[in-house]
Order: sequence, then C-alpha cells, then structure tokens
Amino acid sequence: MGETVQSLPYGSWPSPIDAALAAEHDGSPEYVGFVGDEAWWIEPRPTEGGRRTLVRRRADGSQESVLDAPWNVRSRVMEYGGHPWDGVMREDGPLVVFVNFADQRLYRYEPGRGEPVPLTAVSPVGGGLRWVEPQLRLELGEVWCVMEEFTGDGPTDVRRALVAVPLDGMAAQDEDAVRELTDDRRRFVTGPRISPDGQRAAWLAWDHPGMPWDGTELMVAEVTHGGSLHDVRAVAGGLDESIAQVDWAHDGSLLYVSDRSGWWNLYRDGVPVCPRPEEFGGALWKVGQRWFAPLAGGLVAVVHGRGATALGVLDTETGDVVDAAGPWTEFASTLAVHGERVVAVGASPRSAYEVVELDTRTGRARVIGAAHQDPVDPVHYPEPQIRTFTGPEGRDIHAHIYPPHHPGYLSPGDELPPYVVWAHGGPTGRAPLVLDLEIAYFTSRGIGVAEVNYGGSTGYGREYRNRLREQWGVVDVEDCAAVALALADEGTADRARLAVRGGSAGGWTAAASLTGTDVYACGTILYPILDLAGWGTGETHDFESRYLETLVGPLAEVPGRYLERSPAEHAADITAPFLLLQGLDDVICPPVQCERFLARLAAEGRQVPHRYIAFEGEGHGFRRADTTVRVLESELSLYAQVFGLNPPGIPTLELVK
Repeated sequence: MGETVQSLPYGSWPSPIDAALAAEHDGSPEYVGFVGDEAWWIEPRPTEGGRRTLVRRRADGSQESVLDAPWNVRSRVMEYGGHPWDGVMREDGPLVVFVNFADQRLYRYEPGRGEPVPLTAVSPVGGGLRWVEPQLRLELGEVWCVMEEFTGDGPTDVRRALVAVPLDGMAAQDEDAVRELTDDRRRFVTGPRISPDGQRAAWLAWDHPGMPWDGTELMVAEVTHGGSLHDVRAVAGGLDESIAQVDWAHDGSLLYVSDRSGWWNLYRDGVPVCPRPEEFGGALWKVGQRWFAPLAGGLVAVVHGRGATALGVLDTETGDVVDAAGPWTEFASTLAVHGERVVAVGASPRSAYEVVELDTRTGRARVIGAAHQDPVDPVHYPEPQIRTFTGPEGRDIHAHIYPPHHPGYLSPGDELPPYVVWAHGGPTGRAPLVLDLEIAYFTSRGIGVAEVNYGGSTGYGREYRNRLREQWGVVDVEDCAAVALALADEGTADRARLAVRGGSAGGWTAAASLTGTDVYACGTILYPILDLAGWGTGETHDFESRYLETLVGPLAEVPGRYLERSPAEHAADITAPFLLLQGLDDVICPPVQCERFLARLAAEGRQVPHRYIAFEGEGHGFRRADTTVRVLESELSLYAQVFGLNPPGIPTLELVK
C-alpha cells in the first residue's frame, strides 16, 4: 500500500530538502574546454568557501580536481569575470594557464610538476591587473588574453586591451614584458579568435554608454609572422546591433551571432545561415561565453532556442539544425569541440546542470561530468509550468510557475497557498527552467514560487528585451505584479500571502515593488541597487557604470526620474516586512546602498519589521554554503512570521523595527 497523504497547512510540510542540502548543490559547471582529447571544465565548491576548481576527465573516464584549495580559478575582469583558463596536451602531459581569484594573477601549471608559477605581476594601483579568456600560443611562447588594468583608485579608472603574456614568466617581475596587441581606445574588448591559417584575428569591442546586448562591433585584423596585429577594422555591428560571439569556420569564413534581424542569429561572412525567430546567442555578461563552436565540414555546434535552449548541430549550407536527443531542456552559454565531439552544459526541471558530450557522428549524447545525482527522492521536486500571462497594455509576460508540491502532504479544505515572486538579476537576463533546490526548499514545504521573465529579459528577441529601455522600475515591477495578481485571481495563490524576492537587479525590482505597490505582504531583497543616483555616479564598477542611461535615461536629462524610481527615496512608503541581505565585499552593489536605505527608513520614523544581515567574505552573489544556509532559513522564517506558517525545524529570525 502507498503512503497515506496527510493534511497540513501550506508552509508547514516537513521536507527532506533542508537549507544545507540546497547550499551544497548550489552552482553549476562552466567554461568547458578540451586539453588534447580530454574534456576539462570549471566546477563550484560551495562547501570549500565557494571556490572554483578546474576538473579534468581522463581518457578512461576518471575525473580529478586539478587544483586543490586554496586555488580558485576565477577572473574578476569587469567584476563578472569570464573564461579563466586554457590548456594544451604535450607529449609530457598537460600545460595549463589559469587566473587565480585571490590575486588575479595569470599562472602557468603543469600538473604533477610542482606548484603553479605566476606569469603576471600584482599591481598596487586600484583594483590591480586582471586577465581573462587566456589562449595559449605555443608557437609564439605567449598567452593571448584580455588585460584589465586599473590606472587609479576609482572603479572607472581602468583600461582594457588585447595583450600577449610571455610564457617564460618574465612579466611576473616586469609588467613591461606584456606585449600589447591593441590600443585601449575601445573601453571593452573580448579575447581574439585566430583564423585557421593564423593570419587573421577577430574580436568584439564596444564603448560606454552601451552594453554588449545593445551594440558591439566586430573587429578584424591581420596577424603578422611575429604575432602583431595590423590593419584593424570593424566589419560588422554598431550602436544598435549586438554581436554576441565571433569565431572562424574551418574553411576560413567568419562566423558570428548578430541580432540585426531582431533575434540573435548566426551569420557566415555577413549572410544569415539559419534565419529564425529564436536566439542563437545571448547577453554577453562574461567574457568568453560561447553559444556556437565550429566543427569540420561546415557544421556548427549551437546552443539555441526561444525562452529555453537546446544543443544542436547546424549545417551552414542548408540551414538545418538537428538537436541532441536527451532529457536536457536548457543549455548554458559554454561550448567546446574536438573533432566530432561537442561538450556542453545542460540541465532540466528534473536535473541540475551537468557536463554533456555529443558525438556528432552518432547523434548520441551522454553525461561525462558533474553528473546529477538525486540527493533526495525526486518525488519531492517541484513540477513547474511554463506560462504566459497578460500584462499592462495587453503585453505578454513569460513566467515559470512552481506550485507547492509534496508527495505526502496536502493542505486542508480550501486553503490557498502562499506564493513568492522571484525576479531575476541582470535585468538583462533570464530565469532558466531547471532544477533548483533553493526553489524546491520552498515548494516542498508548501510555498509556491513564480519566476517571472519580465519585459527586458533575454530569450524572446530584441523587441522584448527593449521593453525595459528607460522603463526599469516600471515594466519589471508591473510585470511581476501582474503575474502575482493573476495567480491570485485565478485561485492559484492566496492574495493575502504574496511575497517578492530578488537579487542584484532583481533586488531592485523587489525593493521597488515593496515601496511602489501594495501587492506583496513581505519581501526578500538580496545585494540590491536601491539608490539610482548614487549607483550611477561612482558607486559601482566600470562595466555597468553607465548602464542606467539605457535602463532609466541620462541622469543629466532626467534627474527627477532617478529620484522618483529609487526605493531609497521612498523608504517612508514601505509598510511590508522585509529581509535585506548583503555581501560586504560587493563592489557591484556595495553595502552603502543598503545602509543608506535603512538610514532613511529610520529617519522617517517608520516602524517596519525587518532584518539586515551582512556577510563578510561575500561579494555580488553568494557562493559560500554557510551563507546560503543562513539566507534560506532567514527567508523562510520571514514568510512564516508574516504568513502565519509553522515550518518545522526552522530557527526564528528576530525582526526589528
């Protein structure tokens, strides 16, 4: 006989998914690559202080972490970082170069032959010297990469250029040994891709105030025999055309992904090869993201889709795409190819991200690394729904709805469940439909979650993305509210027990929702932007320092708009209890934003139950397991107190007024 289903109120169901379990499984593999015939990638270690390690998969299928603690393979270029390593296989074993997070130096490493050796110096100026997207050029004895150099103590006192770092370690003592390949007239650049004959290089560049999803230029240069670049020229792109990635096909033709049609599609020498109303690229938040990788014979491995992504093989002659079979419904923006093999990172609503290999000869795909293993019986996982809601002015709003779900419990009578609206970061980003134990932490206890891909999100074309232009704090807030109220109106959610939650730009949306609407009974705000004027005038990093010009408008022209929309200016309007969570090492959304908001709340004499928790050693986005445990348990305690829930085994968070 099956287990008897018991009746308990929503939010009080016992769950095997505790905060420690969710924290242990936080993060995903990324930055895949090949070293000879071997697939390598980066893996998170949340229980080791949140470090990232380099994992090697040998030919016999065995795996090992190449670098032990405290090595942390992660770049800080543009603060969000990017591809931090490269490697080649020589007769005597692998040679790897990588960026170490603690000092941001580039290192050379030969596993089994001693400790890593620094290739670059430490600069005492500002944020120092940083490197990303290294590419080994053994024929030149160099590593080609992007250099980020701080020229002063301010966050925007920075220059970037394509450079060549000598492999012999000379630049570790002498910064002048780094050979600059380009000047620094362009504010932002990606790493160069070298043509198969070695005679040309291609990369992307853009300048303030644009962001890479607004407009980039595709740069091409000739490469001399000695490894210098000349005849640099822009061959595609512009202020209103976003080119997200570039590479060379095996026949020497130039491949790139552009959104000139309104969708990020693949082009070969300027001609679209598969024009479709779907995305073959995305927002370039990190240098070295890859949505396509050229194979031999005119084939290209692609990550593509509309609102979700598949792994496929595109024939550039016919425009046909054949997708890999398998359970994965979402693929990340990382790809590597070797011969007929493709390595990618895929996930689904029933499995977390894992490293997947596709054999293009047979069409067979299999998991080769970071294999998902159910830490609990999967009957406790949520069963999400893909929904499209109608927002203001009849516009579509895409969302993923995760109803409360537990195999052993139902709610009594006609009780409606509490729901938390999750606003993703970016805001130029998207919430993927994949297994997330942090969501399951709530749904398995009887609390629903609604992930809203509000106007401005990627995955639905440029027009959908552009809805947020000068409308940040309006469209995102309206779309989240529309989904929340629609769930209440249709009888899915309890209108009196709605909450909002988000981090970074999602933290902004959560805060703006609490100060500007009466939809939510409480909210959780993580490492947020709260004061537009402060954030846009020197309180954030260089990459996003002028982002608000497109999201809100130029400060000099619309100063009132910055005041009107900032939650910090409307602290007196907040009446709902809230939780404010912040990393003290955050340079993207610094703690001063939270401190200013709380000071204004106190100055107004508002007695709103709340709690501010600041975490030492955490930056933008939490990576340590102990932090995640505290966050989840504090968040659940907030909902329990406001919604009248009784979750077993959860410590009560004291709220202050």
